[in-house]
Parts: sequence; C-alpha cells; structure tokens
Amino acid sequence: MKILSARVQIPCFVFFVLFLWGVNLVLSDRLTGSSQPGPIDYALKDCPTGVECSKLGGACLNCSFNKTCVYGSKINVTCRPKQHVNCTTDGVYSEKSLQNSFERELICRYCYQTEHWEHTCVYKANCNSVASPRAFYKTNCSVKSEILCLGNRTFEKKLPCNWTGGYRWTTALALSITLGGFGADRFYLGHWQEGIGKLFSFGGLGVWTLIDVILIALHYLGPADGSLYI
Repeated sequence: MKILSARVQIPCFVFFVLFLWGVNLVLSDRLTGSSQPGPIDYALKDCPTGVECSKLGGACLNCSFNKTCVYGSKINVTCRPKQHVNCTTDGVYSEKSLQNSFERELICRYCYQTEHWEHTCVYKANCNSVASPRAFYKTNCSVKSEILCLGNRTFEKKLPCNWTGGYRWTTALALSITLGGFGADRFYLGHWQEGIGKLFSFGGLGVWTLIDVILIALHYLGPADGSLYI
C-alpha cells in the first residue's frame, strides 16, 4: 500500500509543480507586456532618421487637414511627426522635436486624385491587353511617401490592361511573310492549334497565309496570352 500511495503522490506533485510554473509564466507575461510600447506602424519603416521634422514625407506625419478646402487650391496644414519617427529640429534631436508642430503646404485633393507619377500601383499581367473594347482591372495603389494628401494613402484604382510578354511585332510579321505557309507565325504567337492547321493545310493553300499577314500588319492578330507587342 505504501508503494502504491507513493506512486500516486509523485505524479500529483509533478502536476502541481507544472501548474505553478504555468501560472508564473502567465503573470510574468502580463506584467512585462503592460510596460512594452504599442505596435509600431510598419509603414514607418521607410521614414528617414536624423532629418529635419519639417522635411519628412506625408507617410511620416500626422497633419490636421481641412476637408472643406477648394479642390486644386494650395493650403497650409499643421503637422507633427508620428510616434516612433526620429527627426530633428535645427539639427538637434530631442523629445520636444517630436512634439513641435510646423506648417506644410499642399494641394487640396484626396490621395486617389494624385497624378500617376505621384503614386505606385501593383500591375497585373493576367488580363487581355488587346481586347475590344479595352479591358481594365482594379489594383491597389499607394501614394509616394513625400506626397501630402487627404484621405487614405492606399486606394483602389482602375487601370487599363497594358502589358507585354516580350513578343516582337517585326518578328511576327517577318515569320508570317516568309514561313507563314507552315504556321510559323501562329506558333511564335502561341496559337498552337491554328499553327498546326496552317502547317497541314499549307497555309490554307495560301489564302490563310495572306490573311494572317494582313492581320499581323494591322496589329489585329496578337499574342495568344493577351499581351501587347514590343
């Protein structure tokens, strides 16, 4: 009986020790977590350090915008650096530098109204560039860091489908004129089924070859992946 009771007491003792260890971990995480700073905005990773606060870009500043301004007019706004941004005032860094406010000039407009060279977009190559009517796609765009504007700095924009897969128009036309009867132009552009048809029909006895030369010359026949010629 003593051996049995000892075997029961040992697992209970181990369980009790593990329980106390787990409670200690939870309490220590809560105590240390309360003193840690809040999460850092990952958009601030591109903010420079050691520069004048007044020269920071819009992504690094908190500005008080007047949304009743007239579109296109130049206005002055009051800004101050965002938290976790290290900048200087008159070349000297201090905690007061982050609290000092200053004025910046900007054009009254929302970020989605900026010019195409003032924002960057995620371009896609999975649409048909030669579709009629012209195809468009939606993508995400972000204003460049130095631009000040109203509203969200990331927005959706509708862009025309305009990409190339590396196919050259001159190469396609040359193949169509010289080897079009064997379907070389269709093979080059990725139209494999039509290429096989031209190959075994000897270019449709010349008629299909002539038609393809005209279509390629007029840019009406393009690559099978929907891209544009170079």
